[in-house]
Amino acid sequence: MLNRRLFCAGLGATIAARQSVLAWARQRPESGTYKMVAEVDRSRILQAAEKYLPEDPVTVTSFVSPKSPGGPHDFFSQADYFWPNPKDPNGPYINRDGQSNPENFDEHRRAMVNLSLRMPALTAAWLLTKEQKYAKRSGDHLRAWFVTPETRMNPNLEFSQGVHGISTGRNYGIIDTLHVVEVARAASFLGLEALSASDRQGVKQWFREYLDWLKTSDKGKQERATLNNHATCWALQASEFARLIGDEGTRDEIRGWFTGTLLPDQLGKDGSFPKELARTKPYSYSIFNFDVMAGLAQSLKAKAPDLTTFALPDGRGLCKAAEFLFPYLKDKSKWPYAKDVEHFDSLPVRSPGLLFAGVACHREDYIALWKTLNPDPTDKEIIRNYPIRQPLLWV
Repeated sequence: MLNRRLFCAGLGATIAARQSVLAWARQRPESGTYKMVAEVDRSRILQAAEKYLPEDPVTVTSFVSPKSPGGPHDFFSQADYFWPNPKDPNGPYINRDGQSNPENFDEHRRAMVNLSLRMPALTAAWLLTKEQKYAKRSGDHLRAWFVTPETRMNPNLEFSQGVHGISTGRNYGIIDTLHVVEVARAASFLGLEALSASDRQGVKQWFREYLDWLKTSDKGKQERATLNNHATCWALQASEFARLIGDEGTRDEIRGWFTGTLLPDQLGKDGSFPKELARTKPYSYSIFNFDVMAGLAQSLKAKAPDLTTFALPDGRGLCKAAEFLFPYLKDKSKWPYAKDVEHFDSLPVRSPGLLFAGVACHREDYIALWKTLNPDPTDKEIIRNYPIRQPLLWV
């Protein structure tokens, strides 16, 4: 009887572990899109997963910076576009917009980017194959970053993108955890094949605490109130972190904010993002904000209104934004605005917004172009502004 009970308990655990994935597969409204993305990306996903399997998790605690005002568990980064003042080399740094300072401490961000490359790819491989080795390795990353006391990151960004001589941390640094968005998305598809019940609750608790910090801290509230891509990135983070922990109240708030504030304030009548066009890297920031806004619409599409097809009375919406950018993603030489001061030659890469808009707006030409663009850029700056790399997890 004991063996039978153990067998039944094990069987029940296996069924429970896969229940969420199976339910998701049955309920997915765009199964045709999922099949298409799976066909396009299967080889790419499995190659990446095999590459990442032997690589151990590495968190912020592996890198200590003497410049950090925080402790070993605190994420720390420096503002990208701030440099020493030639007129006052030991004084406060000065801004050179669009030009990244290569002398900045970048190890924590690099570790987080590596997490965002590895864990979602491993999870996508698990979804495609149901081979538990991929799920287990995904769980190892989640446990190291968000649960294990010795290696976990503290759930805040108080010391992100500080500026020497000016600030130990700024609200703009919240954009650094954009690279945890797809990690949270991937975590929602994992069960007991990846984490114990207590570890899964530990992961959710981390995101619950971090979401609370995003919503209630001074830095979080300031970031939400920004008028460009930073606000869009705040919203995508909050939406996906809330999705993981089942906070539909927060997601409903963001839906209303998207339609009432974010879209009207940021999207021009021609489908451009005027505040991004005014930057020193107008091409990359226009694509970036489009991709993040499209990702946000995709994240929130489970309830009406469907934000991937939503439009304001004057026609502004995701389809309009895609219509504006599509010719320049197809042929960069037609870009009529200033060239980016850096990394212009590394673009475009495979835009997730093209895929989401192609499906929502019934534009096969968008999807056809999406298939041809590079899904795995190697330029560090492009990777920094490329948070959705595994569309299989989003469709």
